[in-house]
Amino acid sequence: MCDNGDGLVVSLRDDGKGRWTGREGRIGGYVLGVGAAFLLMITLICGCSHFDDRTQAWPAIREANDLFKQGDHGASLDKYEQIIQKYPDAGDRVLFEMGVVYSYPGNEQKDYGKSLACFEKLVKEYPESQYRRDSEMMIFRINNMTIKDEMIAAKQADIEALRQEIVTLKNTIEEMKQKAFEARKESVDKILIEKKERRLTLLSKGEALKTYKIALGRNPGGPKEMQGDNKTPEGIYTIDSRNRKSRYFLSLHVSYPNEKDRKRARELGVSPGGDIMIHGVPNGFSWVGGSHSQVDWTKGCIAVTNEEIAEIDKLTPNGTTVEIRP
Repeated sequence: MCDNGDGLVVSLRDDGKGRWTGREGRIGGYVLGVGAAFLLMITLICGCSHFDDRTQAWPAIREANDLFKQGDHGASLDKYEQIIQKYPDAGDRVLFEMGVVYSYPGNEQKDYGKSLACFEKLVKEYPESQYRRDSEMMIFRINNMTIKDEMIAAKQADIEALRQEIVTLKNTIEEMKQKAFEARKESVDKILIEKKERRLTLLSKGEALKTYKIALGRNPGGPKEMQGDNKTPEGIYTIDSRNRKSRYFLSLHVSYPNEKDRKRARELGVSPGGDIMIHGVPNGFSWVGGSHSQVDWTKGCIAVTNEEIAEIDKLTPNGTTVEIRP
């Protein structure tokens, strides 16, 4: 039985089938889950405290209840502690309210252990209290929720452990791949550059050995047509020279323009341009690492990190085919 502060008395009754009914407005009629029933009970308790005008503790209890409604749960509990010291006769009421606050889902500092302690103390020390039955129900609900929370926490711990194992396994696989790659004796016979995917792949006898993220010219769409257009070429070329003292750490020269490129430039009446390279990042900027590939920044060349161009340089002799796809 509880008064919601507006003069409406709500009486809850368990009909023995897991349903809660009320004389004023049916609350039940449905089978409530553990969490739903718990929230419903707390909502009813918090919205309709058992105020008794005959007790001197009433104003203080109402003040503590208002603090709870305002979301100041710590202050509400402090106030209840003061009340139980000053008005021991209201102990069962105060213990009940404190148990509710400690178990309330919206309380960031909720503590099921302290909540249970309040309800269990009420049941033990106030066996005739009107709050005894509700307290016993709360003890049952909280015990169920504690078990559920422990199960969830255990599952989350298992998931995190598996995630760590997966990360470790991936790292191990990558390390093994790198060691196997470095142990290969045969040279790469083709470099495949896919502009749309921003990807460079090293191939040997048709087998993809390793891929790299790349940056292209600032105007990457379509094949290079003339000098200064900041486009990366498209077509079949070769590595025809290299510069180990490049302004871009190290560079492999691509044999652009080919005959098709020259013909197109003649038809347009322009110079096809040249100096297309696969290279690292500008000297002094090695700290940018792989983040350089997040934007196309070259004048038409293909860029990788300094570590990557050093690796590519070791595996691609002059004469290696370079295919650049749109």
